[in-house]
Amino acid sequence: MMTRLLLLATLLLTTPAAAIQPAPTATAQNPFRLAGAQTQGGLVAGHVPPGTRRLLLDNRPIPFDAQGRFVIGFDRDHKPLALLVADAGNGTAVQLWLRIAPRAWQIERIAQDRPSTGPTPEYQKLRDGELARITAARAMESGASGWQQEFIRPAAGRISGRFGSQRIYRGNIPAAFHSGLDMAPGAGKPVVAPADGTVVLAGPPAFSLEGNLVIIDHGLGLNSAFLHMASYTVKVGDHVRQGQQIGTVGMTGRATGPHLHWSVKWRDARLDPILLVGEAN
Repeated sequence: MMTRLLLLATLLLTTPAAAIQPAPTATAQNPFRLAGAQTQGGLVAGHVPPGTRRLLLDNRPIPFDAQGRFVIGFDRDHKPLALLVADAGNGTAVQLWLRIAPRAWQIERIAQDRPSTGPTPEYQKLRDGELARITAARAMESGASGWQQEFIRPAAGRISGRFGSQRIYRGNIPAAFHSGLDMAPGAGKPVVAPADGTVVLAGPPAFSLEGNLVIIDHGLGLNSAFLHMASYTVKVGDHVRQGQQIGTVGMTGRATGPHLHWSVKWRDARLDPILLVGEAN
């Protein structure tokens, strides 16, 4: 896999690496030829050892392609260790404990109680349906191969919100952390696909929180969501190429100003998009 997915495993805790590194050679210390951000919010690429029939991460099966390549991701609050196992199916297995580096997240402490007003039953019913639709889309496997590419930023402009930031209210009560990267190039500016993929969700209708939402599957469990768009130009089933326009920046849904919220997930793990594109992309 190319470029920023092949970052050094010794990534600094708060600074995304941008140097291009060659795919590592398998060694006793790195039998899976792992390279990438072994850190909370990071994505790692690798190759299974020869003869592997089944790959497991913390006892969960992980897909790999015909060349033995795979990707794995680590959620924002991933525990310090993860176990990767390659099972040859003949009673032998290769295993490797991964050390997942912690990150220093942007935390804002609020000296007041967390708002306690809950949703109405009508809204909760609507929201449950929306979340089910999003979950089903992100679980789809289209066979896309965009996971192999160096990702590009889907919108230009300043970064107005960072992954992992969070408010902590009085009494040490946390709000949900910010699950993506916000970019504010201005209303109506183009949104492009950061890598090849297949569109697995594109309204209508618009979502109550996300507004006009598009989700692209990049393959092997990796996908991107694009929120709050003013418009979109793709439909479910479309195959998109990296850099192809998929919509325009807006402020639909729950947004206080025009911006694009870009969320990246590997399976259930929410990833930090800045680790895929770098600060200066």
